[in-house]
Amino acid sequence: MTDMDIGVYVPQLGLSYPQILHRARRCEQLGIGSLWLYDHLYGPGFPDLPSLEAWTLATALLSATERLRVGHLVLCNQFRDPVVLAKMATTLDQISAGRLQLGIGSGSIEDEHRRAGLPWGTFKQRSERLGETLEILLQAFSTGSVDFTGTHYHARDMPIVPGTFQQPHPPIIVGGVGERYTLPLVARYADVWNIPTYALGDLEGKVSVLRSLCADIGRDPDDIVLSVEVVMALARDDAAVPAVRALAEKRFGGPGFGLREGGLVGTPAVIVERLHELRALGFQQAVLFTHDRASDETLDLLASEVLPHL
Repeated sequence: MTDMDIGVYVPQLGLSYPQILHRARRCEQLGIGSLWLYDHLYGPGFPDLPSLEAWTLATALLSATERLRVGHLVLCNQFRDPVVLAKMATTLDQISAGRLQLGIGSGSIEDEHRRAGLPWGTFKQRSERLGETLEILLQAFSTGSVDFTGTHYHARDMPIVPGTFQQPHPPIIVGGVGERYTLPLVARYADVWNIPTYALGDLEGKVSVLRSLCADIGRDPDDIVLSVEVVMALARDDAAVPAVRALAEKRFGGPGFGLREGGLVGTPAVIVERLHELRALGFQQAVLFTHDRASDETLDLLASEVLPHL
């Protein structure tokens, strides 16, 4: 067990099920704690490339593993009715004997909503829907039923049984850093707060805002696990760094990925040092994009040369 929980993010764009399953089983064999997927109806920016549906894929992976935790960064709240999602989550948590990680957000890609004929709305409206969904999920998990009347969702005396395997419920991960709408939801509802790659340049500032919001509502901010999503370009030795860095720049060099701000480019010693720095800032979990889409070589190196030093 390490002081910092390490997961691997494997966006399913262009990967077959056998390829993803191989990565999941390899993570489990190596003692990597969790594997994470995205939740999009097609790969963002690549509508013609194969992309497996998020919840079905998570169910398959959890059914084909024994210890690995599986989650999403993050489920799109717009895709599933919250009462149905509560039923799905309790079922999958039972099937997996408590290995579901329930990440959820307000939605990020307007185009896929438009193509699918799903409602989009303003960020305020999407955040309101997410807040109501979080209320419904927590009610379902704590009481075994839902009785809720909101602006966007309604349910009356709806049973959700059996309940979750994990107690009190699967960890609810809320991702995002918007200070007006998202962080107040994190402060009120989240068990885990995941900071996306695009906000890596202001980690301390965002953590400070969250702590202030928690103080406003009387919640202990230390009750919320801090999680960071970051690109890792791991090289076996100094000689391999240039090629590894070049591939990382090619795939994740855009500003939204925070490659430079994340600081996880280099040999295992460099990666360990930076992860220690993140741990000192209060981050208890890191979910890693790998520069080569979780190759066997990188997963082996992560498990043998990084995890033992955390």
